[in-house]
Amino acid sequence: MNITILTTGGTIEKTYNERDGSLRNYHTILPEMLAGLRLPDLDVSYEQVVFKDSLEMTREDRQHILAATRQALPSSDAIIVLHGTDTMAETGELLSSELVDLRVPVILTGAMRPYKFRDTDALQNVTESLLAARLVPPGVYVVMHNRVLRFPGVVKDRQNLTFVKA
Repeated sequence: MNITILTTGGTIEKTYNERDGSLRNYHTILPEMLAGLRLPDLDVSYEQVVFKDSLEMTREDRQHILAATRQALPSSDAIIVLHGTDTMAETGELLSSELVDLRVPVILTGAMRPYKFRDTDALQNVTESLLAARLVPPGVYVVMHNRVLRFPGVVKDRQNLTFVKA
């Protein structure tokens, strides 16, 4: 199975800078996450599309994510987009409305806490997304916290720090 992962930054990929105390998107940590998983029959490729906190994403950034997704579709059995949770629903709605007649699932996932943190949800969400990529029919989804939610109508539940159907 061929899976393309598009990285866009967000909390899931933030790292702590000991010199200045900041928590930022410096580089993708996806290879580190995947190295700890047993994926014997997956061919995973990845591309860094945008690399910033999703609160800083512009309309142009979302269009770039859409274009990268379209470009990956012909060679992928599924596409996973690592994305910041604050505006993930906005990107998901765009992908859902623009990607008609999908033949593969497009899954957005992220984390409420960075992968590098001890109490992160990052690896769980990536692992669940890899499994969902095998199981769900074509469409655009958020996969996080043991939930698979199909767009349209997915929103961030800021009180419970997860995603729900509106």
